[in-house]
Amino acid sequence: MSNHLAIAAVSRALRQVVEDAAKAAVVGAEVTHVRPGGDPAKTPPTGVNVFLYGVTPNASQRNADLPTRAGGGQLVQRPAAALDLHYLLSFYGEDAELETQRMLGGVVQALHTRATLSRDVLREVAEADPWLNASDLADAPEAVRFTPVLLNLEELSKLWSVLFQTPYALSVAYQATLVSIEANAAVRSPLPVRGRNVYVFATSLPEIEAAESVAGPREPITARTMLRLRGSRLSGEVVKVRVGTGGATGPAAAVTVREVLFPLSSIPPAQLRAGVQGVQVVHERLIGTPAVPHRAEESNVMAFILRPRIRRAGDDPDSADDALEFTPAGGGDPARVTATLEPVVGRSQRAELLLNPIADPALPSYRFVGPPGREEDGDTLVFDVPGIEPGTYLARVRIDGAESVLESDQDGAYVRPKVVVP
Repeated sequence: MSNHLAIAAVSRALRQVVEDAAKAAVVGAEVTHVRPGGDPAKTPPTGVNVFLYGVTPNASQRNADLPTRAGGGQLVQRPAAALDLHYLLSFYGEDAELETQRMLGGVVQALHTRATLSRDVLREVAEADPWLNASDLADAPEAVRFTPVLLNLEELSKLWSVLFQTPYALSVAYQATLVSIEANAAVRSPLPVRGRNVYVFATSLPEIEAAESVAGPREPITARTMLRLRGSRLSGEVVKVRVGTGGATGPAAAVTVREVLFPLSSIPPAQLRAGVQGVQVVHERLIGTPAVPHRAEESNVMAFILRPRIRRAGDDPDSADDALEFTPAGGGDPARVTATLEPVVGRSQRAELLLNPIADPALPSYRFVGPPGREEDGDTLVFDVPGIEPGTYLARVRIDGAESVLESDQDGAYVRPKVVVP
């Protein structure tokens, strides 16, 4: 690798090699590196002109430095541009004495004999020219090599046609490979590798066929249900279950190839939502020293209905008796029913209160829509119940179409949760 002076250093070193060969072939030969036909710089009457007419990316090394940055944007290695330099060597002199051909033979012989630029020549030209003192091309790991380039008559005519109103001179083309220009940037150096771990795994994607309660496929699923996932290829080194759109994940309670048990209670109620939920089986593999879990295969997403549960907000939240609180109308406000639910209800979720009379079949049933535009998520909903008649009612709360569960007595009759309207 070398700095931005590498191109100029190669041109100056090539001129030095050509100059030695040209003077040995023709006494008094001069060497320049100007544009042929340029003004005011002129090509020599007797000598050689070294002209850099093109620079192209090196095909084999142009992407060898990728990637240069880590995932976090840190520089892990210095970006380097790999280039090929294209030179046109033009010869001038007396044709009658074959000076151009004599110099051509000497230069071709020199570049064929010493096809690579020696580090001594590079150091010599860097010390001789003040504007090349900072060049470090002599310390580059790969030497620059010169290769003759075949230019047919058509290519040669196109090249000289670019040089407007410049008469053709006996010329030969060479390519210098490889010139690598490296950015001067600070690079983060990683720590030495103390050990290597090689792992080979056979990929086996788990598949869920059904998600249900352990109490039975027709039993309701609430935030306290032990969930049973049935399918194939469910076992793994580390098995976790992901539930809901929020991506809450917890370890499985029991795992077999065909079945996974997962307690929904292991996920905080604030991370669950009633309604249609998705569940996935996630496999992790223990990799590294020490071994830590890494994400591996994930199953398909299986949908299930998570039903809300009405609970007491007081000392015994597990009791459904008097779980709903009725507030009579007063002060211009309508009568209201307050329900505390599990899991938390999202502020944008649709909520409804369904009331059915228990003892008096003459009483009507009611359906009240919950308050729209709630400011935040919460487990407490307040429903306006204007015009409700006194009585005892069974209460259900419907969240995004998922209804809360009613409890029954030994005879199978629904008995709670209920709300009493005096």
